[in-house]
Amino acid sequence: MNDERRTNENVERSTENAERVYETLSRLGISFERHVHAPVANVEDGMREWTGIDAAHCKNLFLRNQKGDRHYLLIVAHTKRVDLRAVASQMGNGKLSFASPERLMKWLGVAPGAVSPFGLINDRGHHVRVFVDRDLTRAPRISFHPNDNTRTIVLAFADFARFLADCANPVTYVDV
Repeated sequence: MNDERRTNENVERSTENAERVYETLSRLGISFERHVHAPVANVEDGMREWTGIDAAHCKNLFLRNQKGDRHYLLIVAHTKRVDLRAVASQMGNGKLSFASPERLMKWLGVAPGAVSPFGLINDRGHHVRVFVDRDLTRAPRISFHPNDNTRTIVLAFADFARFLADCANPVTYVDV
């Protein structure tokens, strides 16, 4: 497959994924703001694009245990450094590492650079365990990609918690 065709397929998948997120939030009666911007693959890119968006911006780390039989989504404020060893001990695991792009696509249906808790809509078996930094619960509004890194959506933390409950994946609050 050539690069142009692969890029077009990724854009179509991202757009479809974002639309599914919007539909899910609407079904739940969750209001949100939508912002369109240049692609944001990491926090540094985000800092340029999030100017003027009033919310706690998050980074989302897709992790796996050493055996590779458990997968985790860790959600923290974009400004925090994450000590994976300290987080692993709170998760009750030994060593954690970043999961591969293939695992990310299999479990959350997104490509690297678009990791988001909204990918949980693709995890119908509730395989991925979610860990949210407790500090985020104090943020009135938070932001994430809607499974498309050319967009950011903002919603109330309470509504985000409702979304997580609807997904039915195990959720644990941790101190990062």
